[in-house]
Amino acid sequence: MGSGFLFAMALLPIAIVFLLLVVMRRSAKLAMLVAYLATAALALTVWDQAVGTVAGATINGLVTALTLLFIIFGAILVLQTVHESGAIRAIRRGFTELSPDRRIQAIIIAWLFGSMIEGASGFGTPAAVAAPLLVAIGFPAMAAVLVTLIIQSTPVSFGAVGTPMLVGVNTGLGGNEGVLASIAPMSLIDYVYAVAANVAMVHALVGFVIPLIMVGMLTRFFGANRSFMEGFRVWKFALFAGLAFTVPYYLVAWLLGPEFPSLLGGLIGLLIVVPAARRGFLLPTDRFEFPERAGWNSHWFGTLKAAEAEEVIAARDGSAQISLLRAWSPYLIIAILLVLTRVIAPLKAALTSPEATLAFNDMFGSGINATAQLLYSPGTVLIIASLLSVLIFRMSGKAYARAWAGSAKTMVAAAPALLLAVPMVQVFLNTGRGPMESMPLVLAEGVSSVAGSAWPLFSPLLGALGAFIAGSNTVSNMMFSLFQFSAAEQIGLGAAGAMIVVTLQAVGGAAGNMICVHNVVAASAVVGLTDREGEVIRMTLIPMTYYVVQAGLIGMALIYGGFWAILAVVWLVAVIAAMAFNKGRQKVATGSAVPAE
Repeated sequence: MGSGFLFAMALLPIAIVFLLLVVMRRSAKLAMLVAYLATAALALTVWDQAVGTVAGATINGLVTALTLLFIIFGAILVLQTVHESGAIRAIRRGFTELSPDRRIQAIIIAWLFGSMIEGASGFGTPAAVAAPLLVAIGFPAMAAVLVTLIIQSTPVSFGAVGTPMLVGVNTGLGGNEGVLASIAPMSLIDYVYAVAANVAMVHALVGFVIPLIMVGMLTRFFGANRSFMEGFRVWKFALFAGLAFTVPYYLVAWLLGPEFPSLLGGLIGLLIVVPAARRGFLLPTDRFEFPERAGWNSHWFGTLKAAEAEEVIAARDGSAQISLLRAWSPYLIIAILLVLTRVIAPLKAALTSPEATLAFNDMFGSGINATAQLLYSPGTVLIIASLLSVLIFRMSGKAYARAWAGSAKTMVAAAPALLLAVPMVQVFLNTGRGPMESMPLVLAEGVSSVAGSAWPLFSPLLGALGAFIAGSNTVSNMMFSLFQFSAAEQIGLGAAGAMIVVTLQAVGGAAGNMICVHNVVAASAVVGLTDREGEVIRMTLIPMTYYVVQAGLIGMALIYGGFWAILAVVWLVAVIAAMAFNKGRQKVATGSAVPAE
């Protein structure tokens, strides 16, 4: 079989997902079912994999999907607990007092708070925590999903206390004698730390405008005037918030390594930006609010309806007495517990020990193992925070039962898409258990053979493709770091150039989280937004495209010189200008629904 045929066959599952989800606007359940069947068929025929390998990969995917559903349930349970207690009224009041402007709220909650949670936990937890919180304070469900997915970019490379670097890049390069010889006398862990510093630098150069792009997307797709410019009017505050995160983020990566850039960058950013916003620093003179709820497009709604919950809460005695600190306490508990369980080595060792791990080894004789560490999962942290909230808010058993029932209902609605998407990914990744290279590597080699010396320009795109396929920056780095290193050496870039290319892999893998199917499904699920994943991906493709192109141009500048730096500036200006001059149809005065596109 020719390389062109194999490339086309490896591309087919991804093309199916893109066609059904993005072009034909079908549900994720249908798209992932068709993609799973196609991937399994290709694995059994073209890639000549054993039935046991496909079965083992499928079971591994199901186990992973169930662990994701556990996190989703915990995130929804926290929100439902906050709703049922009446604390959401205090949170809404706090944000209104800080700023009633939805653009400012999105920057603080999604960009800064979300980045801090990403640094502590990773694996989609920011969307699981921040998206329902945004819905609770009045955001449309689809808008909440959009902004929390957009920030799944800059902080992701250092999510879960540096896992994409310490596990992804380290594992991807480890054990290869050629790599170890090329980087000598530097050790592999020192090399990973050097890559991490470069990753933070490139992310900072690309990502400092993400809050600006995020609020532009918010007003363009969910504002009455359908205008990017309405979001760009907060450009001073947005860039201030961008730098308040990315500058300490880079310094921490350079000084301390890959464990804490996102965690401390988000925390420091909050400590800088929140007091500044309270004092009105750089806040706009105008105020952005969503259209009246009666004019919302039906696609914007999820099953979590903040207004309905608040009507119930408003009638309850005692809700008005909940202080802002007490109302936020579940989220403070979540942040503290995530940090403690990830940073305190003995505690982490106990929670991830073999005794605390559910393991299925060598399934169907395939050599594929599946594990689940439920005690270490963010889902457990979320449930603990919810249980403690019962005491903090002095909730009745009846109210807490309602929270559990609502959470279970939303989780069940999300289950079909995830239970199909993740097994498809695992079958795709495990097609290399034989004489042929796996589907991801076939795709990578096909693209690099065409790109030649311009490969660094495309390196972030490969990283993003890996994240789109696998749903994880960590897995993308594990799959492609060695390939990226080897491709750089083959086109004569040497060890220094190879480090930049590996850097671009990690940056692209982070950006790919904005569009990866299971992140979109999971983020949508926590706000009860189902069968709209394709619409969300069409929107997040805009910032993802900016990110991978800009990262590639910066990589080319670092390797080949200043001309590419000029192109990077031109690209940034072009993207912002194209958005600024793009206007959609305005909402009509009668209050009819705003079109989705």
